[in-house]
Amino acid sequence: MKLLALDTATEACSVALWIDGALLERFELAGRDHTQRLPAMLHALMAEAGLGYSQLDGLVCGLGPGSFAGVRIGVAYLQGLALAHDQPALGVSSLAMLAQGAIRAHGAERVLAAIDARMDEVYYAAYLRDAAGLAVPQGEARVCRPELVPEDSGPWHAVGTGWGRYESVLRATSGSELLMVDGEALPRAGDALRLALPGFQSGAAGDAGLLAPIYLRNRIALTLVEQAALRAKSLSP
Repeated sequence: MKLLALDTATEACSVALWIDGALLERFELAGRDHTQRLPAMLHALMAEAGLGYSQLDGLVCGLGPGSFAGVRIGVAYLQGLALAHDQPALGVSSLAMLAQGAIRAHGAERVLAAIDARMDEVYYAAYLRDAAGLAVPQGEARVCRPELVPEDSGPWHAVGTGWGRYESVLRATSGSELLMVDGEALPRAGDALRLALPGFQSGAAGDAGLLAPIYLRNRIALTLVEQAALRAKSLSP
């Protein structure tokens, strides 16, 4: 099976190919340049594999949560590829990708994934490793202030930029025993492939046009009053 995945939901731009069990990847910190970098990264990856898009069996996309613009770029690009080549698709949560990365890199059994959502909030979710080595969500993902995350006692691995920015608050609020904290971890398309593969094998992949971004909140920016309050807070001793 040959699958292509992409993710642009955070400051990372990530693409990956699954070719009958072999994995090829490209990963860059793109800031806000996803639109410019994504086509070139995909072209280089497909050229390395010696494949054309028509040879793929399906497509995988990171759906967020993350940057509103970044999520839309990735979903729209994948939907265009799927339409052009009549291919099925699956979407994967960016938080689940983070958790899968902790399982892959650190052998984690329990993962607390948090992405910096700006506006003094985090995107947050807990995951357990199943018998197949895949991240399975425990409850719903949420967006909230770091001091309002749910309490999750016991040993956990903690990953994501939310931990990088709010580690002390998240530690105190979650009440967790943290075995490891990686506050710089970002979602990777290779982990999206690992999570999506069972869905393709079972025939669950479908119309890419039905993929919907995961935003978790409706507001995308602070009001002018909130921005002023935030600046004042940052300047206070």
